[in-house]
Amino acid sequence: MNQPASAAAAQNLRVATYNIHKGVQGIGPARRLEIHNLGHAIEQLDADIVCLQEVRKMNRQAAARFARWPELPQADFLAPEGYTAVYETNAVTRHGEHGNALLTRWPVVRTSHQDISDHRFEQRGLLHVVIDVDGQPVHAIVVHLGLIKGSRVRQIARLREFIEREVPPEEAVVVAGDFNDWGARMRYAMNAMGLRDTSDLRGARTLTYPSRLPVAQLDFIYGRKLQPQACAVPRGPIWTRMSDHLPLVADFSLLN
Repeated sequence: MNQPASAAAAQNLRVATYNIHKGVQGIGPARRLEIHNLGHAIEQLDADIVCLQEVRKMNRQAAARFARWPELPQADFLAPEGYTAVYETNAVTRHGEHGNALLTRWPVVRTSHQDISDHRFEQRGLLHVVIDVDGQPVHAIVVHLGLIKGSRVRQIARLREFIEREVPPEEAVVVAGDFNDWGARMRYAMNAMGLRDTSDLRGARTLTYPSRLPVAQLDFIYGRKLQPQACAVPRGPIWTRMSDHLPLVADFSLLN
C-alpha cells in the first residue's frame, strides 16, 4: 500500500464501507469461513478509511468450529499492513461480541463511541474516529442502523445530536455504514445535516444488497466538507461469496 506522501495527495480521500457478516457465510453444515478472503479483499479496495460492520471481537462457538479461526480480533486481523484498526462493541451475545470497526492508513487522533440502541432486541452503536489527514482533521463515523424504520429515524436524530456536539462545523466529517435504508429514505435527513453522498454522480451503480443479486442500496457513505468524485461497487463471484453485502467505495476531495 502506498502511504500518503504529499499535500497534493492529501486532497483526495477514498472511503469504503462493508458489512462483513461476521466473517462467516452459509447456513448450517454449509457454513464457511470467509475472513481470510475478506482480508485480501479489503486490501484490494485501497481505501484510506474502511468502515466495517458486523465485526467480531471474539466468538467462542465459531473459534471451536473453524480450525483456521484467527487468534486476533477480526478488526486487527483485517487491517492491511500500515493501517490502524479501531473497534467498539455494539452487541454482547452468548458466545462473544461484535460491533463496528474502522481501518485507516492515516494517524488516529482520538476515538469515541455512543450507544444508539432503540430497543433491547437490537444493540446498535456509532463509532467516531478523528483522523489526521496531512494536518487536517477528518471525523469518520461508522454506523449500523436498525431494521425498523422508526428506529432508524430516531437513530438518525441521535446521530445529528452527536455531530452537532462533537464535530466543529468547519471540520470535515464522513458518515458510512449499513443504514438498512430501503429506498434511501434517510437521505433527506442526512442532506439536512449538510451531508451528501454520491447520488448526484451520473452513471453510479450503487446497489449493495443482497450480494448475489443486488436489488437495493443499504450501504451509504455521506460527507460534509467533502466533494464526491466517484463511487463503485466491486462485483464478481469472489465478492458474492464473502458476505451478504457488497462493499461500497467512494472517492472524495477534501474542501478547504
